[in-house]
Amino acid sequence: MSDKRRTLITGASGGLGMEIAMLMASNGHHLVLVARNEERLLSLKLYIEQSFGVSADIVAMDLALVESPRRLYDLVREQGFEIEILVNNAGFGDFAPFCTSDLKKQQEMIALNISAVVELCHLFGQEMVWLKKGRILNVASIAAFQPGPHMSIYYATKAFVLSFSEALATELEGTGVSVTALCPGPIRTGFEARADLLASGLFRNLKVSEPQDVARFGYEAMMRGQVVAIHGVWNRLLVFSGRFAPRSWVRNMVRRIQA
Repeated sequence: MSDKRRTLITGASGGLGMEIAMLMASNGHHLVLVARNEERLLSLKLYIEQSFGVSADIVAMDLALVESPRRLYDLVREQGFEIEILVNNAGFGDFAPFCTSDLKKQQEMIALNISAVVELCHLFGQEMVWLKKGRILNVASIAAFQPGPHMSIYYATKAFVLSFSEALATELEGTGVSVTALCPGPIRTGFEARADLLASGLFRNLKVSEPQDVARFGYEAMMRGQVVAIHGVWNRLLVFSGRFAPRSWVRNMVRRIQA
């Protein structure tokens, strides 16, 4: 196809990323799909191209590696693609007390959840500004609004993504480029197994959303140019109530939810 405009989605091989990819494809967007699992990416590529008649290029890559974001950018440039929408969805968490957790895993979480997001926003964002058009969707979480005992690094990374996205959105006002921070609660995606969350109360004590519902909500918010998009009435109430509660109460509430 001659059209070189693309939507780039990280963490696209399953869960929320896969649902966003299929939703984008159903709306006519050509895609660049990025994840570690090449086999699952190939399967998704075939399904999308056969079902929706759009192009779906794939890149099997671990974005937690320090060199990966720049390598991804260079690969996209080599293909002559114009990234009109960037979706930073790749990320993971870990359920464990910080001092007894696997430090290497925590460092990889910071690299993927923060460093890769920052670098990709910088590399592709500067091109969007130059072209005077573009959209960035950064997947944060309602975890961004409070500290998270037993998941301290994950909550902190999502707080960074939210703060960074809001600041970037403000800087880019009037440029034709929008930034949206999507803040869902727990989602039934497989994320919970990798984060060892099946042992926590998080998926028992809070309402768990379906990934296709969150994907549609995030897509619509991004297309409206909404800066902060909190999915679900209950999640919005939780965030709102936390603004007025003492910090000690908020910390202990999160600990009780996850215990």
